Order: sequence, then structure tokens, then C-alpha cells
Amino acid sequence: MAYFDAASSAPLHPVARQALLAALDEGWADPARLHREGRRARLLLDASREAAAEAVGCRADELTFTSSGTRAVHSGIAGALAGRRRVGRHLIVSEVEHSSVLHSAEAHEADGGSVARVPVDRRGRVAVGSYEAVLREDTALACLQSANHEVGTEQPVAEVASVCRAAGVPLLVDAAQSLPWGPVGGDWSLLTASAHKWGGPSGTGLLVVRKGVRFAPRGPVDERESGRAAGFENIPAIVAAAAALRAVRAEAAEEAVRLRELTERIRARVPRLVPDVEVVGDPVRRLPGVVTFSCLYVDGETLLHELDREGFSVSSGSSCTSSTLTPSHVLKAMGVLSEGNVRVSLPSGTPEEEVERFLAVLPGAVAGVREKLGAPAAAAPAAVREDALVVDALGRRCPIPVIELAKVFGDVPVGGTVRVLSDDEAARLDIPAWCEMRGQEYVGEEPAGEGSAYVVRRVS
Repeated sequence: MAYFDAASSAPLHPVARQALLAALDEGWADPARLHREGRRARLLLDASREAAAEAVGCRADELTFTSSGTRAVHSGIAGALAGRRRVGRHLIVSEVEHSSVLHSAEAHEADGGSVARVPVDRRGRVAVGSYEAVLREDTALACLQSANHEVGTEQPVAEVASVCRAAGVPLLVDAAQSLPWGPVGGDWSLLTASAHKWGGPSGTGLLVVRKGVRFAPRGPVDERESGRAAGFENIPAIVAAAAALRAVRAEAAEEAVRLRELTERIRARVPRLVPDVEVVGDPVRRLPGVVTFSCLYVDGETLLHELDREGFSVSSGSSCTSSTLTPSHVLKAMGVLSEGNVRVSLPSGTPEEEVERFLAVLPGAVAGVREKLGAPAAAAPAAVREDALVVDALGRRCPIPVIELAKVFGDVPVGGTVRVLSDDEAARLDIPAWCEMRGQEYVGEEPAGEGSAYVVRRVS
């Protein structure tokens, strides 16, 4: 089985496994106690903090170990907002942040705070000027991920941090995806990360709060971890996380070159092997091992099952694979095709042969799913029938509305329109994306009874 979902969780690094087993024997005692066992545990904890701080590029006393990356985000945002409550209650986030950041923003709004959500371009990248435009006198905190977890796009963190610093606003960086590849540049104020993203054990995260940043921990606190993460430290997991981070960093430069070549191979060849595909994310400023593409006329969940049967574990942001039946908030913010979405995220050490096998299997898997759904095999011949057609796709989920649109589009003369009736949230994203890919005009959305009418005009 080829595991291509490292952006969700990387396999446990061999160094982490060794460190974890050793620390289970040596680091079980309370590091706050002065007896021999306690001192031994404290030495392990301090050494791990030093190693992690060196990898981040911060002081050891600025780094706190938490019970997860999500907990680090929640604690970091809540503590920074509380520490600057006299300044105001305005929070800035990008529209493509990890759900942990967006959930914190929603909680802040529910508690009476205000939130500005910064848009991204079609490649998933924010504009520095967009952050600068929403900074206010009452802005307490800004948040920006270093790289996106779904499409791999890297963000201009250093430039945004400079703008925020000039305005006196701290910037929190979610570095979960990028930290294994190197420290985050720029004058940021807070940083969070999660060990299972770099081959450490799950249930271990880190929160960095730079000296001089106003921070007030929320909720009950104790004497551990500077009062920022209450409870007994999981020393074996912390030791393993720090060891794994040091190990992947030692391999990062060489492995990044190799994985970039493999993902570039996927980016270049998938559109040639599979018709009607959109490769999404920034083609240059991106993580080494992540490549994401979306296939027209494909049910994402079915495609993932087909690939799983062929021996490939991948992920998807398609609405067809979610319980909410809504597209990924990242793909939605980018305005790209969501149906049939596949994220390939290669772990370190992925053999070239597995990538080649994936490229050999993918076309047949996509074709099989399209055939089951009755998707058009090729563009329909142009034949004048009506100046306007109505496609009733109410009650039918992605990718059926787009498939039905494609089936009849050739029957409309140049200048004619098709109105697609749909009550599926994904249609609001996927029909405009289909027009973008096909070079046709998306006229807009109109109310239509139970759902909406999406109007497309044929221009060629």
C-alpha cells in the first residue's frame, strides 16, 4: 500500500520510534520533583525543548509543549487576544486557514469580537496588501498559515509579519505543514505546530510566544509549561517529537529536492494522462511533497475508493467525501473546481516507482468512475436546438449537475445559454470552474424555487 497522505499525518519516523521507546523507560517520572527519577525526566524535557527551539529558531523559554497542534492554535489565539484586550477585539485570519484557526475565529465572534477574513487568489495565496488593508487601531491579532494543508501553497509570511509589526499587531503563524522543511522566516510573534505532521507521535504540539508579546493564558492554569499548557507533560511523546523534528530537518534539503521532482512529475503528467483536470495551488511557491488536482465529472469519494483498491491512500477536499456535502473551504475560497478533488502528499522516502505506478493507475480509475456516472466521453457535437436550455439537477449531488451541463452544452448555439437548476452547494463553485476550464462565460446565479439557477453562455 502506498501512503500518499502525509499532509494529514506523516508515518512515525524511525528515530521517533527509538526515542519514544527509550523515553518510556527513562522519562516516566514527574519532572517537577527533585528526586533522581524526577531529575532524569526534567533533563529529557529540557533537552527536547532546546532541540525543538533550535529547529523553530526561538528561545527555549519561549516554547511550550501542548497536547496537540489544535490545542496550540486555540491556546495561542485565545491567549494573544486576551493579552491585548485593552487594544481591541478585532482578529484577522485568511480564508484558507486550518479549521482550528477558523473555529477559534468563530468562537471569538460568538463572544462579541470581530473578525476580518482575508481572501486569496486562484492559487490560494494572500496578497500582503489585503492584510494591510484590514489592519485597524483595535486589531488585537492577525493569523496566517505558513503553507496550506490542502493545496500546498506557501504564504508570504515574512512580508505580512513586517506589515503587522509596523502596525504594532502580533502575527500568529500556523507552521504545521512547513516546519519539517525549515524555520519560518520573518518577524512573527507566535507560532504553532503539530508533531504528527513531521513523523512525531500524535497528541503533541508546540506553541511559541516571543518575548515581549502580551499573552494571558485562558482557563485554569498550573505551574507546568509556563502556565500555558496545564497538566502532566507527556515526556516520552515530547522526546520523540523533538527527535523526529531534528531528524527530518537533517534530511530536509536533499529530500525536498527529490520530492519536488516527483510532485512536479505529477503536476505535469496528470493533465496529459487524464482529460478535464485542473491542477490547483501555486506551481512554484509550494510545499515539496504536496500536489492537488480536481477531475471534472467525478465523484470524489468513489475515486478515492477506487485508488484505495489500487493500493494508494490519498485525500480529498471534494464535497462528495464530506458529511456536510459542502466543498472544502480552501477550494471554495480559491474559486477552483472541487469535484473529483485529489490531494497527493508524499511522505519522505517515497520511492519513484510508487509515483510512476500511481500515474499508471490514475487514468483508468478516473475513466471508470466517469463511466459509472454517465459522464460524456468527449465534447458533444455542436448542433443548434434551442437558444436556451434548462437542466434540472435538483436533488442530485456533485458531480452530476456539471455532467448534465456538459451533456447538453453542445446542443446550444454560440450565444445561447444553459440554466442549470441545482440545490447542491458544490454547484456554486464547480459550474463557474467548469466555465473557466472550458473558456465559456459564467453569467451568474439566479434564485429558482428550491435551489438556484446557474446560467452559462456558450461563447465558442
